[in-house]
Parts: sequence; C-alpha cells; structure tokens
Amino acid sequence: MKSFVTAAIAAAISVCAASSVQAQTNTLAQVKNRGILHCGSGTGLAGFGLPDAQGNWTGLDVDLCRAVAAAIFNDPNKVKFIPLSAKDRFTSLQSGEVDLLSRTTTWTMSRDTSLGLNFAGVNYYDGQGFMVRKKLGVDSVLKLAGASICTQQGTTTELNLADYFRANNLKYEVVAFASNTETVKAYESGRCDAFTTDASGLYAERLTLSAPADHIVLPEIISKEPLGPVVRHGDDLWLDIVKWTHFAMLNAEELGVSKANVDEMLKSPNPEIKRLLGTEGKYGEAIGLTNDWAYRIVKLVGNYGEVFEKNVGAGSLLKIARGQNALWTKGGLQYAPPIR
Repeated sequence: MKSFVTAAIAAAISVCAASSVQAQTNTLAQVKNRGILHCGSGTGLAGFGLPDAQGNWTGLDVDLCRAVAAAIFNDPNKVKFIPLSAKDRFTSLQSGEVDLLSRTTTWTMSRDTSLGLNFAGVNYYDGQGFMVRKKLGVDSVLKLAGASICTQQGTTTELNLADYFRANNLKYEVVAFASNTETVKAYESGRCDAFTTDASGLYAERLTLSAPADHIVLPEIISKEPLGPVVRHGDDLWLDIVKWTHFAMLNAEELGVSKANVDEMLKSPNPEIKRLLGTEGKYGEAIGLTNDWAYRIVKLVGNYGEVFEKNVGAGSLLKIARGQNALWTKGGLQYAPPIR
C-alpha cells in the first residue's frame, strides 16, 4: 500500500510538473491570443519607464517592450504597461501577471538561479551612486560616516550599501522605503542625508526635485549593475524572442540600419543586413515569428543607439554619455552575437 501511495504521489507530482511546464511553454501563444503584451514596468523613472499625464509610457525599458510587440504584432503600441514595485516585480513575473519584466533590474546570480527566472541580456550597464545636498559640503562617499541614507527595500542597492560601508568601516543609518517615489520624497524632505540608487536613477530623480541644482551626485560608483529584461524559466522560445529583440537592435546600430533608412536597407547587398532584415534566410521562423521581425523592430521603434539617445542620451533631459553602453566597436560593452 505504501509503495502504491508513493507511486501515486510521484505520478501526481509528475503530472503537475508536466502541466506546469506546459503552462509555462506557451507565452508567445498566450500573448498572441490575448492580442497584447503584458510588460512589467517600474513605478516611474524618467528615461527608463515613465507615463505622461495621458498614460503614454516612454523610456529605454519601455522601448524594449515596444520592440517585442513590434516583432510579434507589427504594432509597438500593443503593450500594456503594469507598474511594479521592486518588492513585487519578481512575484508578478513568476505568477504570470506579466509576460516580461523590463524595469531597471540588476542581473545577479541569485536572481538568475533561485527565483525561476532568466535574464535576456543587458540593455543598460549601470552602477550604484550617491546623491547629497551641496550645502552638506561632502564630496566623497567616504565622508558620509554617521550619515542617514535613503534607499529602496528589496533592491541590490540596499545590499551594496551595507557591503560598502562595512568594507570601509563606516557607520550609517539606513532609511528604507517600499517604493522609489517614497524614497525620493523622504530624501527631499530631509529625512536622510543621502540618497542612493543606480547612478542613472540619481540623475533622473534629481530632475524631479524642486531645486535640482542644490544636489550633487558623488563621484564613487560602488557596484556593478547590469540591468536587463527578465522572463520566467521554462519557456526557451520566449527567452529567445526577448533576447534576440535586444540583439537585433544592437546589430542594427552596428550595421548602420536605422529607423530612417531601414526601407532603403532592404535593397542592401550586405549579407549581414539581408539576414537581419529577413530578405535572406529564415531566422524569424526560428523564433516563431515572421522573417521581417527585426525589420519591424527597427522600422517601428529604432536601433539601440537611437533608443538610447532619445530616452537617456543627448536627445533627452538626462543627457547621459554612452560610456559603457557604447557598442563594442566604439569602446563600450554592448555586443550582440551575429544573425546567421
């Protein structure tokens, strides 16, 4: 009897596991049937993901989601952006509330291995910094001994802060909040001496303060923060779609294919451009899409460089230099495998 029960339980677990895998292996079909992509976004960060008064979202992470929608639907607007706090973002992705998480999320080993998630690349190389009021007279993080520091709960920022201050034998008081909005408000109201998050976030949030010129970002970068889109484990095809959407945008920039010239580039004799735009080979079919998938991305959203400049680069209020986010051919870290 015992062995029968054990076998029955084992069989049930096997069926459940199979059902679970089955349920997780059809994200593309679910998105197509639903007619819209559910994209997990932040609660609002200029340059990366922020809605305007009419609810229109813009940002680097937003454009990654729009590019996936363009590849699937030939329509970058078929995206529903679902704001998620740092604390809730992984649960929402794991539960299937969102198909894709694209909201300044750092790729770490524990997140990649123990949460049942896969990172689909790095669309922004960042690092953690600190912002203080100028009148504090501080020009280095190492002069923040005894300071109170505002940060957001459930982020790598909180952990990096603890590591850095312990390593430098500095005492501090952490003042943590559930959302980024609460954290910024607390800093501006004077509840803490310094505010720490990703450096890109500091520059973005400084613009929202009542007197931006009264605040400075300190020079130290205390961590590696490779930020990128995330999907659930168990659906390799969906991972490939998100991953190669990012790679297609990088390859387009490297090959000089832009939103403005992509139609002309359809006539290019360059075999790399022909494969990218689907005039040669069947690379789109390999990821469950049509062969013009990358053409749609560039035509409707743009290449990586265009998206970067528009949202966080020279064409934006943030005016962040490409730096590490330049292509590998220009001294940066952004590199995409070839389409062939």
